[in-house]
Amino acid sequence: MSVNHFSVVNPVEVKMKASEQGSLYEAIVAMGLRARQINDQLRNKYLAQISDIAEFEDESVTNYTKLEISRKFESIPKPTFLAMKEMLENALQWRYPASDIVNE
Repeated sequence: MSVNHFSVVNPVEVKMKASEQGSLYEAIVAMGLRARQINDQLRNKYLAQISDIAEFEDESVTNYTKLEISRKFESIPKPTFLAMKEMLENALQWRYPASDIVNE
């Protein structure tokens, strides 16, 4: 199943939104860090669901269920696109560790 990621987010809009918030570089770094967080959350959910299934004795049921879980997680857009979408919706915030300045 092919997902058209441009329907999720438009790169031109990301660039325009980032320029409103300050440096494009800062926005890219913030989105990269958020994408990593999203990826870790998805991986932990996936591993938790797979480990619950590993307890079953019947291998054919286990393999089929693992396949279904894998298909479900493959349909989720990439973490990078989810992070970009969060930035466009003003849900992504970042700040500098040395100061209390918050960019929205």
